[in-house]
Amino acid sequence: MIMTAPTLTDFIDPAVRDSVTGFLATVETELRVAVASPDPLVDEVAAYLVQAGGKRFRPLTVALCAQLGDPDRPELLPSAVLMELTHLATLYHDDVMDEASLRRGAASANSRWSNKLAVYVGDFLLARAAQMAAGLGEEAVRLQARTLSQLVRGQLAETVGPRGADPIRFHLQAVEDKTASLIATSARFGGLFSGLPAPHVETLAEFGTAIGIAFQLSDDLLDIASESEQSGKTPGTDLREGVPTLPMLYALAADDTGADVRRLKELLSSGPIVDDALHAEALGLLRGSAALKQARETVHGYAGAARRSAGTLPDGAARRTLESLCHYIADRTG
Repeated sequence: MIMTAPTLTDFIDPAVRDSVTGFLATVETELRVAVASPDPLVDEVAAYLVQAGGKRFRPLTVALCAQLGDPDRPELLPSAVLMELTHLATLYHDDVMDEASLRRGAASANSRWSNKLAVYVGDFLLARAAQMAAGLGEEAVRLQARTLSQLVRGQLAETVGPRGADPIRFHLQAVEDKTASLIATSARFGGLFSGLPAPHVETLAEFGTAIGIAFQLSDDLLDIASESEQSGKTPGTDLREGVPTLPMLYALAADDTGADVRRLKELLSSGPIVDDALHAEALGLLRGSAALKQARETVHGYAGAARRSAGTLPDGAARRTLESLCHYIADRTG
């Protein structure tokens, strides 16, 4: 019997599931409307990543946090769409900077068309997101601009590297800036536009930051710990591309002088590991290392911080769902 891994919506309390899933279905429709262009080529390229699908974690965060207030308020839908548009824009730009040939198992936009076109379409999506924020008022514009600034700061930091800073602290800050900032603002939008009082909105932003960091770090763990049939990813992609993730950084910082640790450090210090035999060796050593366990404990720490924030919110199905999300992120394997 084949066991399927839990999905990102399996944890939702039945009392709010229909509302959340209905909201996400409408987000899909509105995303396609938002990226439409009268120019056929721009229309095709802009719709490319929308049609490729994805977790839609940012709209999901808006929807879940809105359940604490009035989830039917009209501002919630455009706020969720503009968050996903901002995320999608960064994917177009990231693939250009990383010279990536694949995105979500298919040819990346830059490899299918060109770097220039991918950059312009990313800019187009950011402009559409800014238009939607303007329609929501001054506070939404301010929050979207601040979030984009933080996101770009994280991308810049990741590009130039730690430059003498502690690599692990540097990495965690980059994750907060590059990934968690959008998720924190998504949580804030969910509270703000569902009519929650300001203290609850601030709590949701804290929740979003912590769960956003846990979400990205757990994704990086999946790249190492899960087989492809579990995660839907090719294991060890980050090793092949020389992308430092938390387990690798913990391994490089380890004080252990055992033969396996020394060999793993040697392999990780060599940059991208493209040789199949060396890649398999490094992946096996990393999977059996104390560094992987340490990284998993760090994920649990951030998920626990998010759960504590959620625990201060009003009791009910919405809070239970946020708490369940924390457990899901901490424990997922695929």
